[in-house]
Parts: sequence; C-alpha cells; structure tokens
Amino acid sequence: MRSALLGLAVFVATAAAADVAGTWKGSAETPNGTIERTFVFKVNGDQLTGETSSQRTGTSAITDGKIDGDDLSFTVNVRIQDNDLKLQYKGHVTGTEMRLRVELPDGGTGFEYTAKKIS
Repeated sequence: MRSALLGLAVFVATAAAADVAGTWKGSAETPNGTIERTFVFKVNGDQLTGETSSQRTGTSAITDGKIDGDDLSFTVNVRIQDNDLKLQYKGHVTGTEMRLRVELPDGGTGFEYTAKKIS
C-alpha cells in the first residue's frame, strides 16, 4: 500500500510539472538593447540541462538546472568582452510561455526574458 501511494505521488508530481523540454525563443530588454536567446531544454525527472545561444555570447551549456512544478532554475556560463560570467536564471512556465529572470554575478540589476516554446 505504501509503495502504491509513493508511486501515485511521483506520478502526480510528474504530471503536474511544466512541459519545459524542447526549444524556446526569448528576448530581453537591457540597457544595451534587446537580447534574443534560444534555449534548448532537456528534462530528466526534476533535472534540467541543455544549451542556450545568442548572437552576443554564442552557445553555452545549461547547468545546475532544476524543475519544481512550473518553476525552474539553471545556470549559464558566458564570455562577454573577455570576461567569464556565471548567470543565474529563475523562471516560471505558463503553458507555452516562460518568464525568466537572469541575475548578474556582480549583484547588478538583472533583466527579464519572455520566451515562447517553438518545438
């Protein structure tokens, strides 16, 4: 009985999680202009991996990713003007739209992406 309840709880938690796997295109308004970024997410249970790319920073791996229901978080390491930066993303998924907040490593003002699932 206990294992059946545990199995049901895992099924419900998995069924309730957002459908994040796939390709998402997003943009963010920054003091330096609009940044467009593509995210390709892979999901394994509550673990989130994949890669992201933009014209400004090229392609970077998505690491330390986690999904909790409709919420997600992950890290992206980028190189900007000879500086290596570790960007922390946190977001929320509603259907085929995702809102992500990226925090800059120096504690400066972050910015927000709005992304749509394209595949």
